Amino acid sequence: MKCHEVDYEIFGDDMQTVEVELDMGETVIAEAGAMNWMEDGISFEAKMGDGSQPDIGFMGKLFDAGKRAMTGESLFMTHFTNQVQGKKRVAFSAPYPGKIIPVDMAKIGGELICQKDAFLCAALGTKVTIAFSKKLGTGFFGGEGFILQRLLGDGMTFVHAGGTIVEKQLQGETIRVDTGCIVGFTPGIDYDIQRAGNLKSMFFGGEGLFLATLSGHGSVYLQSLPFSRLADRIIQHAPSVGGSSKGEGSVLGGIGRMLDGK
Repeated sequence: MKCHEVDYEIFGDDMQTVEVELDMGETVIAEAGAMNWMEDGISFEAKMGDGSQPDIGFMGKLFDAGKRAMTGESLFMTHFTNQVQGKKRVAFSAPYPGKIIPVDMAKIGGELICQKDAFLCAALGTKVTIAFSKKLGTGFFGGEGFILQRLLGDGMTFVHAGGTIVEKQLQGETIRVDTGCIVGFTPGIDYDIQRAGNLKSMFFGGEGLFLATLSGHGSVYLQSLPFSRLADRIIQHAPSVGGSSKGEGSVLGGIGRMLDGK
């Protein structure tokens, strides 16, 4: 496996954009709708599949696209190619605030397992497929279901996550993590689910019924603000159809809005 060698630059802080630099003939693949801007000379085409195996035929591409659809992604990926002499740039970002993690796949063993919507873009040759959770408990209570994304390659891959990103190197130890805070991990990491303390802690601790445990040897990427947590908070405080706030529907909430001029 040999991916295209692309250069890149990341802009911004909390709402980042990655600008990928392509030499003539180089291609970067991305999720549909992720592109922000591109320079003249770059062509783009929606294709079924990631293009990592161009000789597998239509049925093979359809099968690979169907596996991606199981993770909630589009059947098609967009391929951006520099068609002219010189270097040209194309930029990508995710649809919600967060950080972009550049991952040199050759340095981590050529494989990264990540949450279903983490993949943003990658050098052509990167294979985007699925990984199944091997344990029933992990599938039912892990926050990501039975299906995760598996990225394979030896080039640059860019994944996106919410809030601040922390990379931890595990050398045989174990860490316990909120299930939604896992962005991705390398194959040497064992991913499991354990009950969050005693019954009182589970129901009233505010940390959910289960926590993820990550152990082994390898890299783990964690996010401080999962999109699901952000969406829940927005929905909680969003006004309903009748104009009242779901999160502040009490008498005290009404008084607070009056004091705020609302």
